Amino acid sequence: MADASPAASAVPAAAPAVAPLPPGCVNVPTGGDLDAQIEQLSRCELIKESEVKTLCAKAKEILINEDNVQHIPLPVTICGDIHGQFFDLKELFKVGGECPQTNYIFLGDFVDRGVYSVETFLLLIALKVRYPRRVTLLRGNHESRQITQVYGFYDECVRKYGSVNVWRYCTDIFDLLSLSAVIGNRIFCVHGGLSPSINTLDQIKTMERKQEVPHDGSMCDLLWSDPEEIEGWGLSPRGAGYLFGTDIVQQWNLTNKLELICRAHQLVMEVYKWMFNE
Repeated sequence: MADASPAASAVPAAAPAVAPLPPGCVNVPTGGDLDAQIEQLSRCELIKESEVKTLCAKAKEILINEDNVQHIPLPVTICGDIHGQFFDLKELFKVGGECPQTNYIFLGDFVDRGVYSVETFLLLIALKVRYPRRVTLLRGNHESRQITQVYGFYDECVRKYGSVNVWRYCTDIFDLLSLSAVIGNRIFCVHGGLSPSINTLDQIKTMERKQEVPHDGSMCDLLWSDPEEIEGWGLSPRGAGYLFGTDIVQQWNLTNKLELICRAHQLVMEVYKWMFNE
């Protein structure tokens, strides 16, 4: 099991390469306006509120058709929490390769804490719309209306746009983000961790994700839980989700024919950290 470090971290799931699209998959064609918006956002410059509304509407059309468990082919680069650190995101692209030359999966927590959460999230959404098969965005526990009103994203939207409209457009997107992914049929990706009420990937596939993050239950657990050096399950000091031990991870991987869990949610100074004797 591996933790992906927040912010400036990128863990290649395979040797860096120009990733081919899966058979039968093509990028959604878009006009020059979107490319111009990507260039503008890449300079950490805001786009117009009307453009945000249109961009989010396009993103919703794509995200609503994605599964709770996204199946991602190799090669792909896995990235942990960004938390509004726009220039760390730019450094990730500098080190790992620009999209679409490199495929990326982001494990959630795009917003809050950092002062460029708006620019960060809008750039990732624009890249998702422009290259829907190259960029995978998972939901983190901070992709929540309640959490963003406490940790900064709400205030940033109001400060930069003068109203709550952009915050509302973005939080509607939150509800459509996938909950997890499986890379190459071997690596399970999720923001937080496992849940005592979920034993199989099929159970995640049938969950209703299009809602605000609940205060408890299986969806909450996927976004809030943490691994710990314990046996079985434990109460989380976060007040949401659970702590889970090495035996839980082994049983999950065995049941679902997986080799590894890759998650974010916690700061690790080593860029990435192996848990439970790798």
